[in-house]
Amino acid sequence: MTNVIRSNFQAHPFHLVSPSPWPIYTCASLLLLTTTAVSTMHSFPYAGNFLALAFISVIGSMSFWWRDVISEGKLNTITLTSFRGIKLKIPLFITMFLFFYYFTAVKIIKKLEERVAVKAISKEEITKSLNKAFHLSGHINSDQFGYYIAGLLEGDGNISIPALGNTTTNRVFNPRIVFTGHINNLPLYAYIQSRLKGVGRFQVLNDSVIRYIIGDVKGINAIIELMHGKLRTPKNITFNKLIVFMNNKYNTSIGPSALDTTSLSSNSWLAGFTEADGNFYIKIIEPKNKSDTCKRSISESMSLVFRLDQRAFDKPTVSSMLPIMEDLAKFFNVDLNTFITKNEQEIYSVSVRSLNKLSIVVNYFSTYNMTGIKQRDYLDWETVYKMFLSKEHLTETGREKIRSIKSGMNSKRIT
Repeated sequence: MTNVIRSNFQAHPFHLVSPSPWPIYTCASLLLLTTTAVSTMHSFPYAGNFLALAFISVIGSMSFWWRDVISEGKLNTITLTSFRGIKLKIPLFITMFLFFYYFTAVKIIKKLEERVAVKAISKEEITKSLNKAFHLSGHINSDQFGYYIAGLLEGDGNISIPALGNTTTNRVFNPRIVFTGHINNLPLYAYIQSRLKGVGRFQVLNDSVIRYIIGDVKGINAIIELMHGKLRTPKNITFNKLIVFMNNKYNTSIGPSALDTTSLSSNSWLAGFTEADGNFYIKIIEPKNKSDTCKRSISESMSLVFRLDQRAFDKPTVSSMLPIMEDLAKFFNVDLNTFITKNEQEIYSVSVRSLNKLSIVVNYFSTYNMTGIKQRDYLDWETVYKMFLSKEHLTETGREKIRSIKSGMNSKRIT
């Protein structure tokens, strides 16, 4: 379109291209290409012929569209107003570009800082933490240690398996078994490392998260030997993939690991699982007088709760956690509950509240100790449980003691 013809109907100085059918035609051609490609993959009859036509259609639309773009570019359509607009757009584009890369750089720097924050733990800290662990709960019997770390792994652990074969960097990659927890659980992981004869290493991330990483062949084989046949959740599927990997790469002949179906009361698996996902807490309802906002007066009440929460699905294996959570609910003689988190994630929850059923909790953990910081929470919780049995919680002195114990448990615990 020439400027002479344009001036007959265009009442403004801005450049507008002529109406074009090619955008809608190209969209239709791409939709046809996608549909015929999927049909061809599913072996629909004559889908290949339609796929070829779709390719021709896309190429044709591209050719005609670019032909029009080139021809429009040759016309003298840039007015003074359009030129000024282009001059303004260039600095705006540069400013937007700089802002985008500034915020992107900030995010990258934060991630780098997080990586830099990862640090090792000194031998002195490990020794001190190990002594604390032994002081807390002595040690777990050798025949129970495998069950304990199996439960811990299934609660807070991860098994990472690399691909077999040569890599582009010619590096040898081994699997990694990673236990992740709060920094206060350093004594627990130091204890596990001592039982594994020093294999593995520690990392502290952001002064709040600790990782115990086992990535050498000796350590992996030790873990496989200890936990073989002792897992109860879908993580056993990944554990068996680990066994296959080690057999293929190192010519070992380890058999597959079967799910442990023995009674939960027969070993320390539940102690390890609770160390990862369990919670002992004291619930206190403060008294409230009747008011405009509170139609009924509320008296003070105290109760004990033991709770185990777990995701409904194991992500790596896309398997349901329902069987093991049903077993746990049956063991404690309670109903299995579900709820949805703010992130729309389904959670299975086992909650024990009545004193009669809490006796099952006390009987189990009196037999099978935990080694981490949660053992301290349990000991405080057990003290309050005994106070409930003796009716001390009904006295003012007893209630004050319970409040004092609660103030130092769980997230409020310092040592």
